[in-house]
Amino acid sequence: MATHSTLRLALLTTAAMLAFAANSLLGREALAAGHIGAARFTTVRVLSGAVMLGVLVAVKTHTRSIGGDWGSALALVGYAAAFSFAYLSLSAGTGALILFAAVEVTMIGYGVWTGERISRWQVVGVLLAFGGLVWLMLPGVEAPPLAGTLLMLAAGVSWGVYSLRGRRTQAPTVATAGNFIRATPLALLLFLAMETSEPISAMGVAYAVASGALASGLGYAIWYAVVPMLSATSAATVQLSVPIIAAFGGVLLLDEPITMRLGLASIAVLGGILLFMLTKREA
Repeated sequence: MATHSTLRLALLTTAAMLAFAANSLLGREALAAGHIGAARFTTVRVLSGAVMLGVLVAVKTHTRSIGGDWGSALALVGYAAAFSFAYLSLSAGTGALILFAAVEVTMIGYGVWTGERISRWQVVGVLLAFGGLVWLMLPGVEAPPLAGTLLMLAAGVSWGVYSLRGRRTQAPTVATAGNFIRATPLALLLFLAMETSEPISAMGVAYAVASGALASGLGYAIWYAVVPMLSATSAATVQLSVPIIAAFGGVLLLDEPITMRLGLASIAVLGGILLFMLTKREA
């Protein structure tokens, strides 16, 4: 029985990480190939995520009330919009690495700002991760586009804020469903502001629906189901796999190259964050 439970936990955790990485792959393919515009992708993604999560919550809890709040919804749509516009120019792996690093730096920075003490090794880890991110962005042939980089950094900060706001939520899936529902009209405003200047196709809509309903909505539901069964360090550490999965997915599915700069930056960023996580209890 214990072996069965462990296997189930491993499979569900893997499914969640694959879903998170799939967001980068779906967004990159849909937007870079011109199947759909960034504002339209954002709107369809948020709307389909709201529908999926709303249905899951209604079936599971048999209630029509929604959780979340407007502040979190604003952070959510800020993340989704910046994410979409960033993937007009970034590769899947580069975007996922920048996004993940920005989320972690935002949350670590907030902890330090509010008085959380960190050890010397944690400082080393933060500096290593930050240095890797800065090196990735330095001008050069292999440097990612500056506009896309800044947008993905904004997406990461927004998601970090969203995560910080939801840390004390007792029913995360219910709260996430409510935030997606509230974010839908905000995304529609972005759509209305740009709807005359963006491309759209059935394939682009399909990618956006897959990103919203499956990779986001269902992916978050699976993740929140397994998080209570993981230690805090394990839950944080396993997410280090997302940029790696996205990078390899980009190579296998989108024919994207893995540059030397991206490879070394990934080692520095992910290694620094891992060092921070593993030495957290020593502070």
